[in-house]
Amino acid sequence: MAKMQKKILNTSPDKVRKFENGKIELANLGDVTIGRAVLEPGWSWEKCVKPIVKTDSCQAPHTQYMVSGRI
Repeated sequence: MAKMQKKILNTSPDKVRKFENGKIELANLGDVTIGRAVLEPGWSWEKCVKPIVKTDSCQAPHTQYMVSGRI
């Protein structure tokens, strides 16, 4: 049986990935990784992330839930 876990992204994410005009905070819960992206005005994949990862798009599978703004 899976055990209950609790993570707080505000104060103690497992990992933070920072890049121009944004950051992603990540928490690992067993086999699942949950992340929160904070993207500032001017952010775009092409300009801010593509030069770092050197791929045309994000290669990670996603399920996304928007809290505010637009993407």
